[in-house]
Amino acid sequence: MNEPQQTNQDATVTRRDFLKTTSTALAAGAATLSFPGLLQAQTTKTFNAAVVGLGGRGGGACGDFLNACKAVGVEGKIVAAADLFPEAVKSATKNFGTPAEKCFSGFDAFLKAINEPGVNYVIIATPPGFKPPVFKAAIDAGKHVFTEKPVASDGPGCRIMYAAGEEAKKKNLKVVAGTQRRHQAGYLDTIKRLHDGAIGDIVSLRAYWVNGGPIWHRGDHGSTELEKQIRNWYHYIWLCGDHICEQHVHNLDITNWVMNAVPTRCWGMGARQQLGDKSGEIWDNFAVEFEYPGGARCASYCGQVKRGWSSVSEAVVGTKGTSDPGGSIKVTGEQPWRSSLKLQSGNPYVQEHIDLINAILKDTELNETKTVTDSTLTAIMGREAAYSGNEVKWDEILNSKFEYGPALLYTDCSKMEFGDFRRLAPPNPGYHNIFKTPPMVPTVTI
Repeated sequence: MNEPQQTNQDATVTRRDFLKTTSTALAAGAATLSFPGLLQAQTTKTFNAAVVGLGGRGGGACGDFLNACKAVGVEGKIVAAADLFPEAVKSATKNFGTPAEKCFSGFDAFLKAINEPGVNYVIIATPPGFKPPVFKAAIDAGKHVFTEKPVASDGPGCRIMYAAGEEAKKKNLKVVAGTQRRHQAGYLDTIKRLHDGAIGDIVSLRAYWVNGGPIWHRGDHGSTELEKQIRNWYHYIWLCGDHICEQHVHNLDITNWVMNAVPTRCWGMGARQQLGDKSGEIWDNFAVEFEYPGGARCASYCGQVKRGWSSVSEAVVGTKGTSDPGGSIKVTGEQPWRSSLKLQSGNPYVQEHIDLINAILKDTELNETKTVTDSTLTAIMGREAAYSGNEVKWDEILNSKFEYGPALLYTDCSKMEFGDFRRLAPPNPGYHNIFKTPPMVPTVTI
């Protein structure tokens, strides 16, 4: 079992930090690992990318895309960019050479960037609440897509993603999500062995995303309530999905992958402990138990409160042994096995773009819309169980009609305006219209 590591109390784990134990070199071996003959692929193809969302993840994904193009041996450019805020989108010109006249801002900016002539690759790095309409627009426009995770903040958003993913299949469009462990050799190698029965039948799992300190808070900036919430998007459910979705989705994606299924039901609890009187509504810790088909259960915990340890990890228990699905297996009575491929995978954030580019070049099947949406909805289900104090079943959350965001978000978000905002969800989390019992909203300040 992979136990929590003792760390400094102020330690934090970010998306691009926790995998730094793997090699960051873009070795040819990393490319040939997944695609033999990668370096012999076409070299004349030009990938013209449009990026939607120029925050830290958008900028990071653009850099990963450009490095992947170099590794594959094709030309890559960021030819168009979109962000709600003009000061953010200007970074595309500074950092990636995107022409200033191709940098668009405002609620309709994503449509302009996606439909810019020559664009054949779209990078989506908006807050989760905006991803469904942006993803749908990219698929409608016939573009291949890399989308960051999670991909929605509620059931209606997930249904938009599922439908657009099916449309992508019909159009033979390739889609990769920012669940980069699915492109990391150690996970690929180990989970294949688990599926082949290396530790017998899976009986239980454990998933952690435990940071060593409170979630960052950008403060309240903007002239309208909508602008203030979007600029501080991590702290609002309709935009972020709460941190159980925003970060813990990575670990839940692994448990779904190991089980080759989604949970049927769950129970949970949590609280808002260290955010105090700061604006926003998200909690800073969740403990959820998920049950998979056949009865196996996953103990899931994610926290953003100060403590003496932090851990981002998963563990699996089977009838014959245990596994860290990231690269090791221990069968009772045998020597531990470790994946020999773990340090050959290069940078997984670049590898996921390499895999997408090569799928486009070779016209091989690659569409991760369903798996990333399944994992997003798993996190949403756990969140609602904790908010409400109720057992939540998969079909209930999948078919829920409750929309956390404003109505235009689900119909035509390009028509939204900063001065026109109607909040549908209450100021405190803990409400969902699929439940008949009163919500439970624990708030503890320590």
